[in-house]
Amino acid sequence: MQAAKEHWVLTFICPDRPGIVHAISGAVVAAVGNITESQQFTSQDTGRFFMRLQIEADITKADFEKQFEAIAETFQMQYVLDHVDRPMRTVVLVTKADHCLNDLLYRQRAGQIGIEIPKVFGNSDDLNELASFFGVDFESLPTNNLSDKASFEKRLREIIIEHDIELIVLARYMQILSAEFCEEFAGKIINIHHSFLPGFKGANPYAQAHARGVKLIGATAHFVTEDLDEGPIIEQNVTRVEHASTKSHLVQIGQDVESKTLTQAVRWFAEHRVLLDGQRTIIFR
Repeated sequence: MQAAKEHWVLTFICPDRPGIVHAISGAVVAAVGNITESQQFTSQDTGRFFMRLQIEADITKADFEKQFEAIAETFQMQYVLDHVDRPMRTVVLVTKADHCLNDLLYRQRAGQIGIEIPKVFGNSDDLNELASFFGVDFESLPTNNLSDKASFEKRLREIIIEHDIELIVLARYMQILSAEFCEEFAGKIINIHHSFLPGFKGANPYAQAHARGVKLIGATAHFVTEDLDEGPIIEQNVTRVEHASTKSHLVQIGQDVESKTLTQAVRWFAEHRVLLDGQRTIIFR
């Protein structure tokens, strides 16, 4: 009986130069492999080359990686090689709003998103019951002052180590993470902001939108940096509203957009479809 083929996803970033695709194709041929999906992009702004491939082959991931190391060194590649469809271990941070968390937990249980959530961590107990309904462990600590916030981040670091966390999702977590934490986990923290950035940054964006009489409201999923709501944007969506819409109506309409936007960003990240190019992202859909 023939052994099942390995199926990996390979992403990499490197300075653009001739011969990159030829070298990658040669490595796949040498592994008696087959490219099942391939996307590439050259940034004219930074002069960098981005690529995402899915590869089937008979050899193990470890053996392929040994062969690939020489190519990665030659072309100065930053690369990730992972198994296709391996769930990414994710911790979700929350406060009181439940819509984004509910969507992530439901889609995880339904097998519609490639993440595994071993822990929901909040700064209030409000969403304990929701997490328990989906069979996910819940924990909370207050963040009422600077000392509390330091303790919260200390415990969060412990959770990351305990559960081998690869992704931190802020599902309407209404606190600002420290600059040190943002730097330590740069490129691994995704936030949902309830406006179409760069418009209406900071607190109460629906109130800001209502005051300006906007005709579209939106949501933005972005990487977290020490600068509030300034991180590289991963996904955005909008929906139309009317002059008669109240602030509470905007919140109600916007929650669906927030959930959709955050879930899509997390899905792409878990599938290794999001690559950073400075302050911009490359999304291989």
